[in-house]
Amino acid sequence: MLDGALRRLIDPPLNRAGRALAARGITAGQVTLAGLALGLMAAVVLAFGGAGGLALIPLLAGRVADGLDGAVARASQKTEFGGFLDIFCDFVFYGAVPLAFVLRDAENGAAGAFLLASFYINGASFLGYAILAEKRGMQTKAQGEKTLYYSAGLLEGTETVAFFVALCLWPGLFAPLAWGFGGLCLVTAGARALLARRVFGG
Repeated sequence: MLDGALRRLIDPPLNRAGRALAARGITAGQVTLAGLALGLMAAVVLAFGGAGGLALIPLLAGRVADGLDGAVARASQKTEFGGFLDIFCDFVFYGAVPLAFVLRDAENGAAGAFLLASFYINGASFLGYAILAEKRGMQTKAQGEKTLYYSAGLLEGTETVAFFVALCLWPGLFAPLAWGFGGLCLVTAGARALLARRVFGG
């Protein structure tokens, strides 16, 4: 929901940084993988009971890298594999954080399983819509230039990162936060499914 507005704020500095990195021979794929490594580092800190504030540093740095890889690609060469790698690493990261909280405390198991299931369902609606949009030749610029079609929703990347930040700040509230956010993920997926029926017929 907030991605479009945020992109207008962060794209100019990201594009400048992307051009600087591309000029030094750093590739978009390298930035994507660095962002994933930082995100997984945050998940490891959380899984082993580390302070949530400590996990925030690699988590936020990884999300900056996630935005920066596209800027590097635009300044050098965009590839379809780069788009695949970007979304693949995003889903790995999104799955790693709930898993970390389950490993941190077994009592988080039910809430963590629900959150992962809601991510899976929401991700399926997102990718399914993108496939059909590609077949129709549809394009969107709301979230910046993307390899895949990005359908807007109640919860997008910005809201998910804010949710993860909240989990880091208040790890003891994982269960209620996970149930609430997971429910909103299902609402997002359901709304996207209804939109798909209207746009693509059914």
